Formats: sequence, C-alpha cells, structure tokens
Amino acid sequence: MTIRLVIPSEDQNGLNTRLAAHFGRAPYFTVVELDSKGTVLNVKSVLNTSEHMGGSGLAPDHILALKPNAVIVSGMGGKAIDIFECAGVPVLQANSGIVNDIVVAYNENKLPKLTEGCGHAH
Repeated sequence: MTIRLVIPSEDQNGLNTRLAAHFGRAPYFTVVELDSKGTVLNVKSVLNTSEHMGGSGLAPDHILALKPNAVIVSGMGGKAIDIFECAGVPVLQANSGIVNDIVVAYNENKLPKLTEGCGHAH
C-alpha cells in the first residue's frame, strides 16, 4: 500500500524544502509517497493554483484531487480542516522544518492531529 502525504511548501526542493507557514498561501505542495514501511518512493512538487494564490478554487479541493492519505501543515483554518475531515483525510501538525524531517516525524507517529483552526481571518 502506498501512503501519500501532502505538505504545503516554500519551494520545489523536494525533501529539502521548508514547510510553508500558511497552508492556503503556500507557493507549492510537496507530495511524498511512502511504502508501508515508511520508505520514500516518490517526491514531487505541485504548484498551488488555488484562489489564495490568484487562481481558482479552494486549496483543500486541489489537495483532495491528489488523493492524500494525510495532509501535514503548521496551521490551517477551521473550514479547511472540516473539508479534509469530511473527506476522511487527517490533518496533522508540524510546527516547522524541512519536508524530510516532517516525513521522519510522520513515520515515528510524532505529529499530532490538528483539530482547531489557526484563528486568523480567511
């Protein structure tokens, strides 16, 4: 079974990119595919084309089209959390760091589930 993680990112440096501080305004989303043992199989960057970035649609809709098993963020608005929860996709929290370290923390079950929005206006 392949596990697909989606992480909002500052650039396109794969596992070496930094976690973006704002989910909807992240320039990119890094998609990391893992095997059942947590080994990285594939990494790709996807441009954020949501309305937050001048495109169309909501960031959660774009992410759900990637069919993630989990979304890992530093923070997210309550509406976006609800969209993912209704779709059966857990939202996990990583406070900062690079994608590789976040994947390691995911594999070690060290990322708590995000249950409350970030609190600023959306």
